[in-house]
Amino acid sequence: MGISLESPIKTLIRVGQSASGRLKKLGLTTVRDLLFYYPSRYEDYSAIVAIRDLRPETMCTVQGEVLSISNKITPHKRQKITELFVSDGADSIKAVWFNQPYLATQIKEGDSVSLAGKIEYTGFGLEMRAPEWEKMVITNYELRARNNKSTGWTNGIHTARMVPVYPLTAGVTNRQMRFLISRAFESVGEVEEWIQENYELPITNYQLLGIQDAIKNIHYPESKDLLAKARFRLKFEELFFLQLRKAITRHEVKNAQATVISFEEAAIRKFVQSLPFRLTDAQRKAAWTIIKDCGREVPMNRLLQGDVGSGKTIVALIAMLNTALNGYQAVLMAPTEILAKQHFQSVCKFLEGWDKIEVALWTRSAKKCKIEIKNSKVLAMIKSGEVDIIIGTHALIQEQVEFHNLALAIVDEQHRFGVVSLRGSNSDQSNLAAKIASPSARNDIIRSPHFLSMTATPIPRSLSLTAYGDLDISILDEMPKGRKKIITKPVPTESRNKAYEFIAAQIKEGRQVFVICPLIDESDKLGVKAVTSEHEKLDKQIFPHIPVGLLHGKLKDKEKDEVQERFVKEEYKILVATSVVEVGVDVPNASVMMIEGADRFGLAQLHQFRGRVGRADHQSYCFLFTDSQSQNVYERLEFLSREADGFKIAEYDLQLRGAGNMYGKEQHGILEFKIASFQDYKLIELTQTLARDIIEKDPRLGSYPTIKKKLEEEGGAVHLE
Repeated sequence: MGISLESPIKTLIRVGQSASGRLKKLGLTTVRDLLFYYPSRYEDYSAIVAIRDLRPETMCTVQGEVLSISNKITPHKRQKITELFVSDGADSIKAVWFNQPYLATQIKEGDSVSLAGKIEYTGFGLEMRAPEWEKMVITNYELRARNNKSTGWTNGIHTARMVPVYPLTAGVTNRQMRFLISRAFESVGEVEEWIQENYELPITNYQLLGIQDAIKNIHYPESKDLLAKARFRLKFEELFFLQLRKAITRHEVKNAQATVISFEEAAIRKFVQSLPFRLTDAQRKAAWTIIKDCGREVPMNRLLQGDVGSGKTIVALIAMLNTALNGYQAVLMAPTEILAKQHFQSVCKFLEGWDKIEVALWTRSAKKCKIEIKNSKVLAMIKSGEVDIIIGTHALIQEQVEFHNLALAIVDEQHRFGVVSLRGSNSDQSNLAAKIASPSARNDIIRSPHFLSMTATPIPRSLSLTAYGDLDISILDEMPKGRKKIITKPVPTESRNKAYEFIAAQIKEGRQVFVICPLIDESDKLGVKAVTSEHEKLDKQIFPHIPVGLLHGKLKDKEKDEVQERFVKEEYKILVATSVVEVGVDVPNASVMMIEGADRFGLAQLHQFRGRVGRADHQSYCFLFTDSQSQNVYERLEFLSREADGFKIAEYDLQLRGAGNMYGKEQHGILEFKIASFQDYKLIELTQTLARDIIEKDPRLGSYPTIKKKLEEEGGAVHLE
């Protein structure tokens, strides 16, 4: 039986259980996984240099015959070293490896070897330390040392070329990875090409490399030009299939049926005029767009994004109120219980006087309505349709909640649920889909509700095109008038005590303070403040007479909510927290955000922290503490000090750090690419246009069998009906 892309790695070579486990940590279980596991960088060992021409601090390959190899122990540090002398027929050089005595059994005197690495000068001459090595086959016995030619050597995989370096885990080496991938490439034969000439795709101008050549040259590039072409082809492939899945989802949504929610203009106008503030133009535009979307039979599938404090909740409430006035239910799902409670309190406050609109809260620990009723009756009221607006957490989809005629579903900070689109295929999505696809009150057609996702995370355009390519997007790019700019300052170590004095003065004036730390456990290696030790220091030493709370991700959800509630009630004046506070409660009384180890966070994440303060009339401050002396760190923090626009900050951070680092580990929904990046903006646009055109013409991909096959092989459950 031949080896295919789906064959387990153990079919290539005998791999033990422990080795299999280590490879699995890297996501490698099949031959396909190996071939599409890309190098993170390359070492250029393509220059084959005669020993007499070697120069210190250069990277190159030396080829020759082993004169001797032996193991020794250094007299002072008692280190095991392996020494090898190699000659190219004219001169010789020493190579040294540390703590690898087994090499003396693998390499023998007289072997022809190729060594690659950095040439170093010691007090005793030139040598190579821990070079890559491999035995070589000589096709012409003469070394041709006289004229310094090395054309008699065959190319290897560790030396004499651009050598790939892979992301690794403990117990897996680059040498092993190169061997496994080369064996996979040799064994699998031709990888099927999904781009067929008869598809007539508008990509001929890009001269895409064939998939076989692309895989070969991404791992073992024959030249820098071919490496660039291989990278482009594989980036195109990754982005195209991502966009294709988004296009399919988008098409399915547009071909589903939704309840038409009419615009109750007079009532909504009355509600808006009753608000204690004036809506921004951005809020008005977003609310009107959402109302128009909900007035169609096609389900809305929209993302509402805006900076912290830009007023997303009131836009969502306008949409929910309009839904309720039409006689349908609306649901708002928040990532945490305390946030759900705050939404419930805000909605009830804004709807004072709207007695016919009933609002319910449904979380694990709280089930209640705007009116005073027994908790046990809330479930029945939701099911019967007596409740118009339901606000809750994950409990809405995990518990026995049945909706009467749900027409609008809103999810706040959607990525916190570990999902990218609620119309996808994972278990949470399926659970919610089953609940929200309810029979229309007017007929027996199963109708999909309109869907709105909200995020306070400013998302750069290139990221929104990919992570949210199936959604329409509304942006709140204005802040309510009267908001004071948060004064942001990087604080050097020597100014720490002054900052503490300032904090004490703010607390004396009745204000509260956030303190953010990057880690839970102390780590001298990283040199950053741990939240536990920081809490103890502030509580016991710096502010012994001020109540200090502690919040981190290892606390149970109930404990987190209790800590945050005590902070809201001003029982704690200072809250020391990890990044779990990034999307959290509204504490208008907090005026100071103090961030330890600020250099450990992305600018976009720092901006999110900063948004926890500045929510009332008093002046607020953000202090960025760092012990780093790096000029790059200083420039980043200075940029944040000057810039208040979250979208500009996100774009800047994306260029510097990439999406995986800019938002931190809490942002589960942010995409991580294998080879593409969000800097590939033109390619992102190209693949999105191409994917949407294909799905518009042929949603079942009947005319594109190889594309459909690859999509099904790699994409899991994809609906093409």
